[in-house]
Amino acid sequence: MASAILIAFGALGTAIGFGLLGGRFLEAVARQPELAPQLQTRMFLIAGLLDAVPMIGVGIGLFFIFANPFVG
Repeated sequence: MASAILIAFGALGTAIGFGLLGGRFLEAVARQPELAPQLQTRMFLIAGLLDAVPMIGVGIGLFFIFANPFVG
């Protein structure tokens, strides 16, 4: 149960983060179109880092499911 909550909250946080990131990117490009290439590079970098959060959560969740260190 805890693994499912860990994965769900990681995915929920990432979805909210991607929504905010995309919205702010569109606002910034609409305000200053000449900065679009620099902003796009930074947006993809942050998106990659943001996407790592649920991957780490899935890894930890699978660790707790299959190699539970608390059972002994």
